[in-house]
Amino acid sequence: MRKSHTLRRQGWTISAIARHLGRDRKTIRAYLNGDQVPGQRRQSPDAFVPFLQYCRQRLADDPHLWASTLFDEVRDLGYEGGYSTFTRALRRYQVRPHCEPCHAATGRNVAVIAHPPGEEIQFDWLELPDAPELWGVGEHAHLLVGALAHSGRWRAVLAESEDFPHLVQALDQVVRKLGGTARRWRFDRMATVCYPSSGQVTASFAAVAKYYGVGVDICPPRRGNRKGVVEKANHSAAQRWWRTVPDALTVVQAQSGIDKITVRMDERRRSVDGVKVTVGELAAAEMLLDVPVRPFPAELEVERTVSPQCLVSFDGNLYSVPPGFAGAQVRVMHRLGESHLDIATAGTRST
Repeated sequence: MRKSHTLRRQGWTISAIARHLGRDRKTIRAYLNGDQVPGQRRQSPDAFVPFLQYCRQRLADDPHLWASTLFDEVRDLGYEGGYSTFTRALRRYQVRPHCEPCHAATGRNVAVIAHPPGEEIQFDWLELPDAPELWGVGEHAHLLVGALAHSGRWRAVLAESEDFPHLVQALDQVVRKLGGTARRWRFDRMATVCYPSSGQVTASFAAVAKYYGVGVDICPPRRGNRKGVVEKANHSAAQRWWRTVPDALTVVQAQSGIDKITVRMDERRRSVDGVKVTVGELAAAEMLLDVPVRPFPAELEVERTVSPQCLVSFDGNLYSVPPGFAGAQVRVMHRLGESHLDIATAGTRST
């Protein structure tokens, strides 16, 4: 573009130079003003730079935070780049601190197991450490994760405990969130599902399986990697969701957060016979069985402390009791699928 400078010194206008050279006027003006150099592409601003300090601080606080989790956070803050561009920027700016143990070679042998569409849901409890004190569940929160073995779609439900009634309640909610149930359910050797020593399904859980019209498979002892799909979902729940849950969040708010994460995970890409599809598209093609209108009628019984306002919290709702019971310990009894519950103390019961 030296000729443009020559013509400009001879008194030519920018429009005349552009017509003569067959270029756009904005291009000629950029060359004449020194904003653009011939043979060099204009460098666009790095969209990652405004978020660099935030990423450095987050990874300094938690060096093992997943890049996908961090990407979710900066996207909510306004980052508009793609995930691959984001991870390249993390490497280019060397944002993540070095961790020697993470660079050690680890792994175990795995086997690829075929899972026909609609054939299997894998279930597993995920115990999450340092639960908010507000939840009143002790040191660990309990998350039941269910994953369709074929497509990889998964959903999860927070439960107060891992006993039989809460397991049934969480199972029912998970399959409804999945849009139906597969023909078989797979578990490890949960004492609420089978006898751990033999793997034989208990009579109480056999009634649950019969109610939903499914078969039950128990993982054999010392045979890992039979529930790889749900274990991967567990890892995602722990890394992409639990690490970001603030202490002030209620159980209902936390459940809403995990629901959003699981729906977002349906956007993951898969390659099936050379065709690119999403997990959501694969799951939509699975022929799942209908779920009964009501949950299996298991009996829930939990203890609660009456609030100063004479209210009892249960399943995200507040229920009133007669005046004079503030601070009292009560038992809340509820049969799944029914619209009422019983609240009992040593001297009275209200429905």
